[in-house]
Amino acid sequence: MANTIKTLLLIISSFYFFIQLSSAATYNVITYGAKPDGKTDSTRPFLKAWTLACSSSTPSTINVPKGRFLLNPTTFRGPCKNKITFRLNGTLVAPLDYRALGSSGYWILFIKVNDVSFFGGNIDAKGASYWACRDSGKDCPPGARSMTFNWANNIVISRLTSINSQQTHLVINGCKKVLIQNMKAIAPDQSPHTDGIHVQISSDVTITDSTLQTGDDCVSIGPGTYNLFMTNLKCGPGHGISIGSLGKDFNEDGVQNITLKNSIFTRSDNGIRIKTWARPSKGFVRNILFDNIIMNNVKNPIVIDQNYCPDNKGCPRKNSGIQISKVTYKNIRGTSTTQKAVNFECSVTNPCKEIKLQNIKLLYKNKAAMSSCKNVRGSANAKLMPRSCL
Repeated sequence: MANTIKTLLLIISSFYFFIQLSSAATYNVITYGAKPDGKTDSTRPFLKAWTLACSSSTPSTINVPKGRFLLNPTTFRGPCKNKITFRLNGTLVAPLDYRALGSSGYWILFIKVNDVSFFGGNIDAKGASYWACRDSGKDCPPGARSMTFNWANNIVISRLTSINSQQTHLVINGCKKVLIQNMKAIAPDQSPHTDGIHVQISSDVTITDSTLQTGDDCVSIGPGTYNLFMTNLKCGPGHGISIGSLGKDFNEDGVQNITLKNSIFTRSDNGIRIKTWARPSKGFVRNILFDNIIMNNVKNPIVIDQNYCPDNKGCPRKNSGIQISKVTYKNIRGTSTTQKAVNFECSVTNPCKEIKLQNIKLLYKNKAAMSSCKNVRGSANAKLMPRSCL
């Protein structure tokens, strides 16, 4: 009898699953006028497909076939009635004139959406002309982030390749429960402000199995970030993975429960860094774990810098109010291109507390590197190279 009931339940569940599949809607952007020629503006067809998917009472898929689709600044706005899967099989390309994106601040924006999955494909923001403008000293627009999720929940971003963003490749802002996996962010090492992934005011974010080769931070972590888990990342070139800069504003949310594991840094300017403004703030950084990290010819493998103050402006006391505590560095090994591989420059008024170093082996020119500590309290085990300065 029990086996019969189980069989009936399996049949019923399979039937309902089949009904869901058959009732799911698919919207191909070609149907609404998009052209895969890389020249015809496909913004309206994409928005038409989004409007239909967003209003669908059943789960829906937006399908972008192979080819190159020209897209101007586009906002995919919610809330929507049901789950949406965005399948990009081709490449989205930005207009050649950098001003088309540069004045908007964003290129592809998802705002107030829930249960959206973005799979595959390439996005090419053609940022070179914008970087040239910045380098020339001309009056340039503020620049655009390639893909942004604002106030979104239950988001999956998988197998996305972002190329030559004007500024940050992917921004997660005000979001909950986000999974980023198998992503690539690619820009030249001298391209300005091209962070790979920026996370702020967000919680329960996972970044895994991704390659980030940029001109700025591979991952930058802003105020209000809680429960961020990162693993199997490849970083470099770029400025490393950075918590901060924090403390620019006095009333600022803290950062806590951040984990980075099983990752490799190659020829990056920094490895793992915590950076705060040298000015008063109510912010904090706590419960941080860096574990099983390889440094390959990294300029500054381990850094805490609480003296950040560009042009020495806006820092009246030159002391950071950010309280940094409970940070663990564990199983970190490799090579530094500078003699000082571990550098802790903490605040005079708010010294770093409960900093732990465990099993560190960093070499400079085949010899033990050096460490430097200012205003920091913590502990270290015996297996350390360079010798602990705690």
